[in-house]
Amino acid sequence: MSLETRPVVRWTLPELRHAALDPAPGIAVFDCDGTLWDGDAGLGFMNWSIEAGVLSREASGWIDARHRLYRRGEVSEAQICGEMVQIYAGLREDELRRAAARYFTIHVEPQIFPEMQTLVTDLRDAGADIWAVSSTNNWVIEEGVRRFGIGPERVLAAQVHTRDGLITSGLIDVPTDEGKAEALDRAGIPHPDQVYGNSIHDAAMLEIAARAFPINPTPALAEIAAQRGWSVYYPDAVLADHAK
Repeated sequence: MSLETRPVVRWTLPELRHAALDPAPGIAVFDCDGTLWDGDAGLGFMNWSIEAGVLSREASGWIDARHRLYRRGEVSEAQICGEMVQIYAGLREDELRRAAARYFTIHVEPQIFPEMQTLVTDLRDAGADIWAVSSTNNWVIEEGVRRFGIGPERVLAAQVHTRDGLITSGLIDVPTDEGKAEALDRAGIPHPDQVYGNSIHDAAMLEIAARAFPINPTPALAEIAAQRGWSVYYPDAVLADHAK
């Protein structure tokens, strides 16, 4: 059977835990949206910001139009992820962090995959250095990964500069696709021991890992997993959708 037609092997939770912890890695890297919790927290926060009046009507209309172009393939993934952070320019960062905390607590925290929260804890207890890499804005990601014991100094996310407490439009980084691997390289992690991700946008950093762990993979990533011989894991919350 060729690599292209090899079926994807699905791990059970005990199999995943054994593979992850025996032996324990030195460095384990996790994508966030779709990997640690269900759904797209970046898009969710943008929509919530519009509905809650955090963004002005002008800014809301502009980013909504840009996202429509993105969905039609006329704006790139990196562009839209950067613009979804830049759109908050002019707002006070402390106020936006409070908004991100409210949003995450209400809308994302209930979607956390308990198995992944336990696995991150087990890896940390085994001595692993845990990093989070995401194309979602750092305010939401830093808030979210606190639930996993990951501090902001171990977060690589879409981020802009702040000046005198105000958010600017000056991009620091937008880690997506190859940019995730590049962000890890700049952080001094060119070849992490383990990488966990769920989408095609995580493929580049999965490729640089000693061991790749596709979690809740999208069809595109599942296809790559089949080609590479990577086993995959579906959390209980989403397993029913893939049981057929």
